[in-house]
Amino acid sequence: MLRVTPLLPLLLGLVASAARLPELRPSQEILEASAVRKDATVLILGGGVAGVTAARTLHEQGIDDFIIVEARGELGGRLMSHSFGAPDRKFTVELGANWVQGTQTGNGVENPIWALAKKHNVTTRPSNYLGSISTYDDSGAFDFLETFDASVKDFTRLVATAGLLTGGRVPKRLVDLTARGGYSLTGSRPESRHQMASEYYQFDWEFGTTPEDTSWLACSWAHNYTFDPASGGFSYENLLAIDQRGFKTLIQEEAREILKPNQLRLNSTVSAIERSRHGVKVTLTDGRVLRANYALCTFSLGVLQYNDVQFIPPLPAWKEEAIHSMSMGTYTKIFVQFPEKFWFDTEMALYADYERGRYPVWQSLDHPFLLPGSGILVVTVTGDFSKRIESLPDSYVQSEVMDVLEMMFPDVDVPEPTDFYFQRWHSDPLFRGSYSNWPAAFLSEHQGNLRANVDERLWFAGEATSRRYFGYLHGAYTEGAAIGLTLAECIRGRGCLGLEHIDRVQNARPYDVM
Repeated sequence: MLRVTPLLPLLLGLVASAARLPELRPSQEILEASAVRKDATVLILGGGVAGVTAARTLHEQGIDDFIIVEARGELGGRLMSHSFGAPDRKFTVELGANWVQGTQTGNGVENPIWALAKKHNVTTRPSNYLGSISTYDDSGAFDFLETFDASVKDFTRLVATAGLLTGGRVPKRLVDLTARGGYSLTGSRPESRHQMASEYYQFDWEFGTTPEDTSWLACSWAHNYTFDPASGGFSYENLLAIDQRGFKTLIQEEAREILKPNQLRLNSTVSAIERSRHGVKVTLTDGRVLRANYALCTFSLGVLQYNDVQFIPPLPAWKEEAIHSMSMGTYTKIFVQFPEKFWFDTEMALYADYERGRYPVWQSLDHPFLLPGSGILVVTVTGDFSKRIESLPDSYVQSEVMDVLEMMFPDVDVPEPTDFYFQRWHSDPLFRGSYSNWPAAFLSEHQGNLRANVDERLWFAGEATSRRYFGYLHGAYTEGAAIGLTLAECIRGRGCLGLEHIDRVQNARPYDVM
């Protein structure tokens, strides 16, 4: 026979039992937090300039309980060198960052990348990319230097009119436009192929994308804060790295000074970052797990945009909006080695095609000041054209490059290359592009949100988070140093709120980089 328990006594008994039970969830969280062993206080995710600089900053602040987690087999990030050439004629060339852009004027501010290059004896050479140039089109050598010089003046006027050359501060009354709009307002409207190639050399070759895709104000302050001493920049000097150890030497040697073997995990690709109020858990693609109190994410903007890494819980909406509001430029250097030199004696050459951006910028590394006898030519493409060639077989791209060379040198029997190579930056899941670019729709509040930490545990740094120097190596350096210092203060103070963010971007504030 079924026995029925009276309902009221049962409920009273359950209530009494519940009153006698401890609060399981909070005590369980405390137990879990104390029981789980942490591998470090800070996990630095990415071993490029920002990551190594953050590590050095923590070290200088007396904090050495950190681990750098790097997906590749060496440190350097987008400082990537490559042994290039025929087996008996090898040279180290730079696939990524190649220049110290701006050095120092008198006793003014010094570019920290220049300081590192000097410290570690990295071999560089002055790059005369405006004064040592030859010009070509499909008829061969064709002098359009007068048009080229006009494009230099147009670019100078573009950045000056945005308000940074004289005051060092963007006027609050000025509403942003695309750089194309800025060019038009200042009277520059290139129509011929020679004019378009010349503009490309001034603009796309620096920013990795077109004037249509770039903020007028931001391109101006990034350029001027790097190059123009009157605006607080370093200098107009550009130094090309030709060190046969690789440009990466400056950051690898910096790391060697401070790192112990247990502070570095190479060949370790991050698949997921999980955060809670007790710390972070980082899962690698091989299944290994690392735990720490804090994580500093220095991945490229492109990696964040492609969701190559899973964030648990998902990043908040304000962070996602900031990530996807900025853009990632692609800058592709195509290296070609020939048995002997047959080309221009200047450092640079500019080819004007009817298609804007089709194999326009050429650099001779077989130059008395660079790598004489190397037989190496470099042609650079950017933006959508870079993405286009990444989708093509190497043989097809090589054929196109050879077609252009045959047009540039119609009286030369252009020989077959002895080596050919280019890095596919956009399709590489560790990078997804070359460096960040600020479009006109990317607002000051977006930039603040891109830089801001998420909760107390997850932090971000890289060239993309730099307001003044986005897109530049020194931007990655200054951000790594700044966030490293902030993290050190949080660790010593046993917690902090972190950087300001805005939940809802309304562009209520003026553009101000001071």
